[in-house]
Amino acid sequence: MSFDTIAQATMVVRQVEDVTHDGQPARAVVASRHYPTDIDDLWDAITAKDRIPRWFAPVEGDLELGGSYQIKGNAGGTVTACEPPRRFALTWEYGGGTSRVEVALAEAGEYSTRLTLRHIAPLDDKSEEFWDKFGPGAVGVGWDLSLLGLGWHIETGEGNERFSEESWGLSEEGKAFSTASSDAWTAASIAYGTPDANARRAGVATTAFYTGVAAPK
Repeated sequence: MSFDTIAQATMVVRQVEDVTHDGQPARAVVASRHYPTDIDDLWDAITAKDRIPRWFAPVEGDLELGGSYQIKGNAGGTVTACEPPRRFALTWEYGGGTSRVEVALAEAGEYSTRLTLRHIAPLDDKSEEFWDKFGPGAVGVGWDLSLLGLGWHIETGEGNERFSEESWGLSEEGKAFSTASSDAWTAASIAYGTPDANARRAGVATTAFYTGVAAPK
C-alpha cells in the first residue's frame, strides 16, 4: 500500500504551551493528529502490551493506575491517571530527569479519532539549558516518529519494523521525515515566542541529531 511518510508528518498539529503542573511553572510540547479508527481500537493500540511494541517499543510493568512501567531502552515511571478509553498520564523518568506525558483521545467523526499527546517538563535550569540547545524538537521529533509508527500500524495492522531506527531512520526517506518534523517544531517554537534566530539554531541541532548529519559550526 502507499504510505507517504512526509504526508504523515503534515498530519500532526504541533504547539508549545506554558502550563502549570503540580503548582509549578512548566512547558508542554503538544502533538495531535487524527487516526482512521474508532476510539476503542486506538485506545487498545496505545495501551495493550501486545500492541505497543508493534508501533513503539516493548514495555514491561503494570499498565494500570498506580502501576510502574519500563520501556525497553527508554523511559520508565508511574501511571498517574487512567480513564479508558479517553485519557492516561504517566511520569516520564529518563536520564536523571522527570517529566510528564499525557495522552487524550476524542472521537472526531465517523471512524476517526483524534490523539493529543502532551509532554510536560518543569522550568528548571536543566530543562532550560536543554531547551536552548535543542528546542521542542528534541522530544517532538521523537514523538512524531512514534506517531508515524502508530499510523502505519493502524492502517496496515503490521508492526513498525519498516521504521527501525538503525535502518530507516538514516535512510533518505527517514532523514527527510525527521527534517520535515524538526522544521515544523522550529515553526511551533517561533509561534510560541522563541526568538527566530534561537529557534532556528536549536532546530538545526535537532535535525543534526536525528539525521546523523553534523550541524554547521
